[in-house]
Amino acid sequence: MAFELPDLPYAHDALADLGMSKETLEYHHDLHHKAYVDNGNKLIAGTEWEGKSLEDIVKGTYAAGAVAQNGIFNNASQHWNHMQFWEMMGPGGKDMPGELVAAITESFGSVDKFKEEFSAAGAGQFGSGWCWLVKDTGGGLKVTKTENGVNPLCFDQTALLGCDVWEHSYYIDFRNKRPAYLTNFLDNLVNWENVAERLSNA
Repeated sequence: MAFELPDLPYAHDALADLGMSKETLEYHHDLHHKAYVDNGNKLIAGTEWEGKSLEDIVKGTYAAGAVAQNGIFNNASQHWNHMQFWEMMGPGGKDMPGELVAAITESFGSVDKFKEEFSAAGAGQFGSGWCWLVKDTGGGLKVTKTENGVNPLCFDQTALLGCDVWEHSYYIDFRNKRPAYLTNFLDNLVNWENVAERLSNA
């Protein structure tokens, strides 16, 4: 069965007052994300990956590492990344639940230290990519960054929070000011209840 573009979990203008405009979401979700879904479906059709779960496709094509598989990986991974991204943001959930505060403080020393490390990872990712808060294979929390569409699935990590630092994610609202976009993401856009739920389910 072909993959489909999921609806946003909020209206296109729901984040406008928080720093992500309706125009950004119309371009980013309706055009960019849709292109990953459509292109991925075309590339997967008739291959060994047809009918497999999105997670299996991402992990399998990344492990395969074959040039012929790169298009499948790129589109499947970006589809997965964006599905997480939309859910990790929202107009509510601005207060970080206590259990998440405790886990972050244990791993990073403080919430502020975590935000500094997360922002530095995103700002320091050269070119297109993502920065992540993950639950690592050893059980601890860790900040990582990945190039292009690579994501925590590729390393058997659990994604708790991810921020898209491809230019199309922020250029309409922040132009070339990626650090400002990252600060706004952490301070205004993250649905911390979603992050806490991911941690409890990990």
